Amino acid sequence: MSEVSEVMTKADIKPKSMHRAKIWSNDVENLYRFQQAGYRDEVEYKQVKQVDKVECWPETGFVKKLQRRDNTFYYYNRQRECEDKDVCKVKIYVY
Repeated sequence: MSEVSEVMTKADIKPKSMHRAKIWSNDVENLYRFQQAGYRDEVEYKQVKQVDKVECWPETGFVKKLQRRDNTFYYYNRQRECEDKDVCKVKIYVY
């Protein structure tokens, strides 16, 4: 997920399908952070905000900071923030 090509971010890509996460993983953690900030995933964030790279924590690879659509920022911790009870709320989109 984190290795999104520039071609995908330039075009207006729509997901083909969606399913919910069953177990926690690093990808689910990052999706949780994007969805809390109001985006589907990294692809939509890059399309809307016109950025090439998302700030991540070097130790864990988790998203560090996201800008919402109203231009306020969400700052995230190095550690896991998506609790087990919230894992089933995370949507995984397939392109």
